[in-house]
Amino acid sequence: MKKTIITWVNRLTTVLFILFIVIMSTLIISNKLTNQEAGIFGYQLKNVLSGSMEPTIQTGSIIAIEVLDQKERKKLQKGDVITFLNKDNQLITHRIEKVKNANNHVAFVTKGDNNDTADLEPILSSNVVGKYGGFTIPYLGYLIHYAQTPNGILLLTIFPGISLLAYSAFSIWRTLKNLDNHPKDSIEEK
Repeated sequence: MKKTIITWVNRLTTVLFILFIVIMSTLIISNKLTNQEAGIFGYQLKNVLSGSMEPTIQTGSIIAIEVLDQKERKKLQKGDVITFLNKDNQLITHRIEKVKNANNHVAFVTKGDNNDTADLEPILSSNVVGKYGGFTIPYLGYLIHYAQTPNGILLLTIFPGISLLAYSAFSIWRTLKNLDNHPKDSIEEK
């Protein structure tokens, strides 16, 4: 019974280890190739590395934003939380405080929930990337951000891969050793 439990724990650990490597590798490669955050079912995952939206969104969280087309961007309202590109091409997630319509253009005055004042410049609807829908995974953003650094790539993909290869080699060696220790069945000639 004990050997069966150890075998199942061993198999489960191996499967989880492989899944971890595949997921981390996919996220890292996807981010590097597209120069964007990972996306799932029309949503993009974004790292939140500042505290401007606390307590709504914790620092270090991963959030899912729904990517919007130009028509949907113009329908955004006061109170919506949006992710947009500022004039320095940085992604920022803040809440819409005011909607301005002028000459068939829509602009938004935004403010972080944790900030004292609104952002200095209104955001054009064309600079809006998406709308936050409430899905958050706290602290995972730190891990994803770290995974994109050279040390993170080494620690979270290469090291587990080498460890998995070493574990596989050990398992094969142990199996071969067990086969050598069992007496061979004698073959009777008739």
